[in-house]
Amino acid sequence: MSTLSPVGVDIEGRVRAICMALPDVTEKPSHGAPTFFVKKQFLMLWTHGHHDHQFPPLWCAAPPGVQEGLVAGDPKRFFRPPYVGGRGWLGMRLDVRLNWDDLEAICEDAFRTVAPKKLVAVLDAMPG
Repeated sequence: MSTLSPVGVDIEGRVRAICMALPDVTEKPSHGAPTFFVKKQFLMLWTHGHHDHQFPPLWCAAPPGVQEGLVAGDPKRFFRPPYVGGRGWLGMRLDVRLNWDDLEAICEDAFRTVAPKKLVAVLDAMPG
């Protein structure tokens, strides 16, 4: 069942737990933001906002066409982030009610977008 969570929860901790549960993920700060890698960067978490946005966003890699579809379908929640949006990355506002199942799926899709095939196979073999 989906868990909707209002602003005020430990978003950074929840996103970190989601990302670090994926195979071979590492976290390093980049530009002052928690950033997650699986050989390549796949997600940045701007918990205190980004100079282009006053709200806290998450930026992540996305499969082809996903950015366009989500931004068109829900432009109040999703956006094309600066710098990386031209490469298909997705921006997601975190100052709205969050559906944690959806957020987990977005993080996993970001991982799958950049991870080597052997690590995607490891993820597919994981229970749950």
